[in-house]
Amino acid sequence: MGELTYRARRILYATVTEYIASGEPVGSRKLAKRYGINLSPATIRNVLSDLEEEGFLAQPHTSAGRVPTTLGFRVFVDALVHMREVGAEDRAAVIHRLQNLAPGTDVLKVAGEVLSSLTGAAAVVSPPKPEEERLAQLRFMPLREGQLLAILVTKSGAVQNRIVTVPDGFENKSLERINNILEELLAEEGSSLVAIKERLATGISEERGLVQQLRVQARQMVEQASKPSSTSEVRIEGQGRLFDRPEFLDGEKIRGYLRAFDDRERLVTLLEETLASGGVRVLIGSEAGLDVEDVTLISSSFGRTGGSAGSLAVIGPTRMDYAKVVPIVEFTAKVMTEVLAGGDDDA
Repeated sequence: MGELTYRARRILYATVTEYIASGEPVGSRKLAKRYGINLSPATIRNVLSDLEEEGFLAQPHTSAGRVPTTLGFRVFVDALVHMREVGAEDRAAVIHRLQNLAPGTDVLKVAGEVLSSLTGAAAVVSPPKPEEERLAQLRFMPLREGQLLAILVTKSGAVQNRIVTVPDGFENKSLERINNILEELLAEEGSSLVAIKERLATGISEERGLVQQLRVQARQMVEQASKPSSTSEVRIEGQGRLFDRPEFLDGEKIRGYLRAFDDRERLVTLLEETLASGGVRVLIGSEAGLDVEDVTLISSSFGRTGGSAGSLAVIGPTRMDYAKVVPIVEFTAKVMTEVLAGGDDDA
């Protein structure tokens, strides 16, 4: 693929922009009239033909205009990434929804709802791993003989319950003292399951008698509660809003998206790759590896510096307003990071 000339790039960008707006194949006369391209329709047609030969555009029918291919969208999106800026109204909406939450609100669910409402796409949120995220509460409660229920409440408002087994002879009356020990450790800055487990291990050698025994039991219980959670843990918001778009008059496309949403492990893998790459990541068409061709996934990571991180994304058709959606995803992730860190800046 050769380097595009300025003229070809301008016509390609105009074609993608018009297709995103109308959803219809784009012809040379429309480009000349609406985008101030000071070239004759015949010259524009020649450039469109060249772009088609190079794989940036496709022509659904012989007499029809052109539509962008995955490669055409990719060139367009890569250019936008370098000049993205969230709109003032969208910026205010994200800040208002995420920085004015009542105590105990599930911030991850709200983030998904905000993303979906602002972009008109479905939002997917993969939370930080609870075993690494700062905890607001950790308690163990009797469940049945030989089992306890570990209740984890993270600073983000996420709640998880995990079953922990205890050895024969474990006395439930010890739970109150163990929970008191854990409460003291939770009061320390940066307390996660991983951090608490390490502090318990350090304190064991410094204690004697019953206190030492309780810390040993507490560490064993926290060890079990720290086992990684299921890789299928993602949250999806706004599917109904997505399916209201005109692209989904085709029932088969809806079924393809539903299969993609059901493939939780694939979604988690995509979001974990976002953590590794950093910044905003845009996957178009087959790049996403989902069970649907006309799809774009735009994702970004969030989380405290040096702490556990999660990812959020929007999923929708390739005919997406990238200039609007890309900066919204990036900005929402930034505000999420500040909220989870307890910051009160206005981003």
